[in-house]
Amino acid sequence: MEISLTHKQGNFSIDASFQGAESGVTALFGPSGAGKTSVINMVAGLMRPDTGRISINGLCLFDSALHIDLPPEKRRLGYVFQDGRLLPHLSVRSNLSYGMHRTPVSRRFVKFDQVVDLLGIDHLLQRRPARLSGGEKQRVAIGRALLTSPAMLLMDEPLASLDTARKDEVLPFIIRLGREFAIPILYVSHATDEIINLATRLVMMENGRVLADGDLEDFLSRPDLRTRFGLDTERRCLPRTNDRIAWTE
Repeated sequence: MEISLTHKQGNFSIDASFQGAESGVTALFGPSGAGKTSVINMVAGLMRPDTGRISINGLCLFDSALHIDLPPEKRRLGYVFQDGRLLPHLSVRSNLSYGMHRTPVSRRFVKFDQVVDLLGIDHLLQRRPARLSGGEKQRVAIGRALLTSPAMLLMDEPLASLDTARKDEVLPFIIRLGREFAIPILYVSHATDEIINLATRLVMMENGRVLADGDLEDFLSRPDLRTRFGLDTERRCLPRTNDRIAWTE
């Protein structure tokens, strides 16, 4: 995952460049208004950068110099929004298969039963979204995105609308995604506990800029960085590693 882009909207501008993890979760982390959602929407093709380049697994999604700008449906990305956005008139089963049926058979590598089992939603298949809890809706939304067999999964604060109990319900399923599927994830959040539990690589954003990016273990192994970025935690005790954090001046 290689992302380098600029975008100006009104008085706010984004100038962000970083590389994501080949597998696992790359987290865009920072306060509200840092530009995280704008970046993920540009990766998805929902917003157009002014300049830059976006490539995933060797596939160029956008390149302003080469005049490449693939439409969203050609980017092979799965997107999980903050509010789920399930189709209310369809059952859970039909919501799950919606994207899968729009993916050519030759490109499908994620199986329906595999996703249902992973997310523990077999008993929900006949229900409509109106009869689901917030946590159940998000699990179904994750399943729907996975069943498109995406080259990458985009997750924009998928737990932000949930209370603590529902958040604790969904988080273990997201953690399992990295173990079950070889799909890189770009994950947006401003919640420290989510980052600590999920991220492989961390990209710190503020005011539309990347302040630093590197392996999460490097951030957590250095007390000065933990304090600076609000990552102090007792959940994990990690050994010190060679500094691989790239700072942006």
